[in-house]
Amino acid sequence: MDIRFEQVGFTYQPHSPFEQRVLFDIDLAIKEGSYTALVGHTGSGKSTLLQHLNALLKPTSGRVTIGERVINPDTDNKNLKPLRKKVGIVFQFPESQLFEETVARDIAFGPKNFGVTEEAAQVLAKEYIQLVGLDESFLERSPFDLSGGQMRRVAIAGVLAMEPEVLVLDEPTAGLDPQGRKEMMEMFERLHNEKNMTIILVTHLMDDVANYADYVYVLEKGRIVKEGEPSSVFQDIRWLEAKQLGVPTATAFAERLQAKGVLFDRLPLTADALADVLVEMGGAADDE
Repeated sequence: MDIRFEQVGFTYQPHSPFEQRVLFDIDLAIKEGSYTALVGHTGSGKSTLLQHLNALLKPTSGRVTIGERVINPDTDNKNLKPLRKKVGIVFQFPESQLFEETVARDIAFGPKNFGVTEEAAQVLAKEYIQLVGLDESFLERSPFDLSGGQMRRVAIAGVLAMEPEVLVLDEPTAGLDPQGRKEMMEMFERLHNEKNMTIILVTHLMDDVANYADYVYVLEKGRIVKEGEPSSVFQDIRWLEAKQLGVPTATAFAERLQAKGVLFDRLPLTADALADVLVEMGGAADDE
């Protein structure tokens, strides 16, 4: 299922003294099976944009096409519910949305809300609790007796249990320690590769963009100011620094090496890519 934005603008409280326009003429395309990153400072419009991805918000101008469904300013709010099953959003700190007595009931709540039977919802709960790295023994526990990382996994399992075609992640590793962040991002990568799930990642961590995304959009003050494959976008280090966005750790390190005379055809994005280039350079030097 592809998603396309065409000249999308959005204004909060239009035609009022509190009117505030936050999106301006957004054009973007997210292809089925892709892994797309959205980056930008706080206030750049990322969170507003992602709420258009499953019609939680409708554009004030332009149109959003989600699969075969077109959403424009005149779209009736009725019958939008099926879109929310196809596009699941994991908001920041999703564990704050847990509320049921047991983990099983919390995971099953979403599917049941979309008409799945109790029995089928419990089967989904068993499947997705394991998919997020927890065993079935957690199902009968209270979500409020779990660690913060475990609670987040349960909340994500609840979104996945609705079996969306597209998974939208809003700063999904915020507040996690480095190991927890690594495990979480590897889990999303498995979903992307094994289930061909379309992933849309909103993040300020450029290493995650470099390691996982195949396309990136940069937002600033409600506009897309740069887009492309990470390998291209992160070559423009001066521009990124001017925007105070930063670059992947490996790219920054490679640039420092380059300043000391180590020349790269293209700056590597990841630690593995940097290591490969340095080994190759070492081999070439030995041959000489």
